[in-house]
Amino acid sequence: MRCATSKADWHMTGCQRLPLTACVQASRATRGGTRRDVIERKLEARDTRDSRVARVAGATSATTVQGRALHLEWEIHMSTIDAWVAKSAKSKLERQKIDLGPLGPEDVEVQVEHSGLCHSDLSVLNNEWGVSTYPAVLGHEVIGKVTAVGSAARGIKVGQRVGIGWTSASCMHCRQCKSGHQQLCLEALPTIIKHYGGFASHVRAHWAWVLPIPDGLAASEAGPLLCGGITVFNPLAMYAKPTSRVGVIGIGGLGHMAVKFASAYGCDVTAFTSSESKFQEARGFGAHHVVSSRDSAAIKKLEGTLDLIVSTVNVPMDWSSLIAALAPNGRLHVVGAVLEPIPVSAFSLIMGQKSVSGSPTGSPVDMDDMLQFAARHQVTPQTEHYPMSKINEAFERLESGKARYRIVLDADF
Repeated sequence: MRCATSKADWHMTGCQRLPLTACVQASRATRGGTRRDVIERKLEARDTRDSRVARVAGATSATTVQGRALHLEWEIHMSTIDAWVAKSAKSKLERQKIDLGPLGPEDVEVQVEHSGLCHSDLSVLNNEWGVSTYPAVLGHEVIGKVTAVGSAARGIKVGQRVGIGWTSASCMHCRQCKSGHQQLCLEALPTIIKHYGGFASHVRAHWAWVLPIPDGLAASEAGPLLCGGITVFNPLAMYAKPTSRVGVIGIGGLGHMAVKFASAYGCDVTAFTSSESKFQEARGFGAHHVVSSRDSAAIKKLEGTLDLIVSTVNVPMDWSSLIAALAPNGRLHVVGAVLEPIPVSAFSLIMGQKSVSGSPTGSPVDMDDMLQFAARHQVTPQTEHYPMSKINEAFERLESGKARYRIVLDADF
């Protein structure tokens, strides 16, 4: 494609040679108003700046145009990343090039080193929740180093090792955001829904949701803390004390971290698991007592003893017996995404002043507290590592239920 432009207007993008004007037009067509406005503002600013430089240096107009083209080429080149893409529900992931567009003024770009594989990634891949969008780039337990910072971003520097979890942005002006509960923002943007996630060479997020990783945490193991870790840490921070008697239902990807956090906090911990093969492992994670979740008689013996029960499973349980195990003022807190309704008798709550509640992840401050606690007490998940190039094999391992207990993908682009 040619248009009436000077040779200096030509712009190289990958293997395709296009005039700068055509490049801008293509950006408008593919990206809409947001990218158009950003590019036009940048070119307008450069017109003023470059004209000053040209006057001082005596440069020709052709040299100025060529400089503009080279700057724009750099930006477009840098916005192209490698990513593992799901084209449709339940599809295999394929490696592709993705164009992220210009970096937003409040955004941070991170070069991915490690990215945890969470069961939520599998749920979004399979559209189990009915909110998935495709093509999808999954991965929301990201560890990496900052490669670019927007002009209005705060507190983050290029080269810093950081993490990104379930949320990549929130509105920052609603009541929840202004009161420090950004994870409850109605406009919060999940990292893997309508946004490109961390199974990629680079990922972006709003600066407030980019968390510095403490030096005391191993970068290769810290990723799962950014979703699974904060999911189970936050209920303990909100509702437990070091003297509390805490039950954890399920010794899996979430549950084993809940046991570790509760034990490190000083709580008396009872682990519930349907697998007797995990009894000894649960004790190794810090559980003081282990009970089979299939043994109704054993659960009945706990009646009225537990201050907090954190349920991490996504399958139906004997909810009435578990609520009966709560002490007066006790709380059953649900973080596992059980798709079936949880039946609750009103009298089982009223007479003991008990509660049933749930929560998502946590705010940026909650996440920072969790990371600092984890570094102080050396709380890290038990992991299995795969190179990211074996991502489909890792998904199969996760879906089989055989992973012990979190999977981490190591970037190998």
